[in-house]
Amino acid sequence: MNRQEKLKLLKLFICFFKIGLFTFGGGFAMIPLMEKELVNKHHWVKKRDFVNSIALTQSVPGAIAFNLAVYFGHDVMGIIGSLVCVVAVALPSVLIILGIAVFFSTFSEMEIVQNIFKGIRPAVVALIIYAAINIGTHLKWDAALFLIVIAATSVSIVFSFNPVLLILVSFVIGTGKYLYDKAKKKKSNCDSCKK
Repeated sequence: MNRQEKLKLLKLFICFFKIGLFTFGGGFAMIPLMEKELVNKHHWVKKRDFVNSIALTQSVPGAIAFNLAVYFGHDVMGIIGSLVCVVAVALPSVLIILGIAVFFSTFSEMEIVQNIFKGIRPAVVALIIYAAINIGTHLKWDAALFLIVIAATSVSIVFSFNPVLLILVSFVIGTGKYLYDKAKKKKSNCDSCKK
């Protein structure tokens, strides 16, 4: 591995360590920071690929933060990039949880600590909403996609539907629509060839 590759790995590590360190609320709250770092700052990933990769990593099991770290790390530097990104994104959480485990029982009743957690919660919600809107603006919207979003949101709110089943049903509907559109396009091409 040459010096330039080592430097790029170090940049990847710092980038994902920062993402892991400054993101509260899990994987969805990481999306805006990941976009800023990977798409806007370093230009390692194109915007369209970034949006597609979020959809892809959502459809496989596991925490979205790790899935995205593996995916983007591999995209930028192969398998070693994936390993570096996963370690980097996990390390801040591990260190912070160890610190909390040692000291939290002592400080948990302090009013300032409770107020810090009260302040973080709305910020996490705002980051998740921002990520949803940002991704939504880069999708090719049509009636079927709009109906899937409305139906999935309604079912999850009203019936507390299992998210795994919701993703699977959405996957099946999306795949069915894709196959239908492909068959329809093929048929129209065949009809135009006959004329």
